[in-house]
Amino acid sequence: MADPSHVSFSDSLTLARRTAFYERHKPIAVVMILLVFLLPFFGVFVRGLIGAAAGVIVSVLCYYLTPYLVLTLGGRADR
Repeated sequence: MADPSHVSFSDSLTLARRTAFYERHKPIAVVMILLVFLLPFFGVFVRGLIGAAAGVIVSVLCYYLTPYLVLTLGGRADR
């Protein structure tokens, strides 16, 4: 397996890589669970149905992009 700090973007989107990342970074996983469930409700509160849809889209994007961003911007966090 490649060095985690030099992971490609497409490789970071795989289920195995995401699962391994969230298993190693429990606090980030908890924050992502909260974001995925609470952001749509916040969107409803702020902008109604359109806000809920935007909340779902943003939370899903965060879920998928967080492993890549953490590993590339803070490459030493995984060691």
